[in-house]
Amino acid sequence: MTIQVLVERIADNGFRATSGEPIPLSVEAATRDEALSELKERLEARLQEGAEIVPLELPPPAHPLAEFIGMYSADDPVVVEWKKSMADYRRKIDDHPELP
Repeated sequence: MTIQVLVERIADNGFRATSGEPIPLSVEAATRDEALSELKERLEARLQEGAEIVPLELPPPAHPLAEFIGMYSADDPVVVEWKKSMADYRRKIDDHPELP
């Protein structure tokens, strides 16, 4: 497993190595290599103590309008009337484009 670690110089001529979530730890040492080595040891110890890093799959959230899918069928009287009204309106606009 590979994780990202922040390594930075600190004021007293040492180094700080810090890991982020899910196992946040920070170690200060005299050299960069010592800081990384100690951080690695502490991370390994946490995992050996029973901590686990596992993937967790979540289902995608439902679309807010999903409950309305299929609410009307093509032969529903409301849909039939709507389609007729739309066709009438299109013919009106095609015949008289100057109308709103």
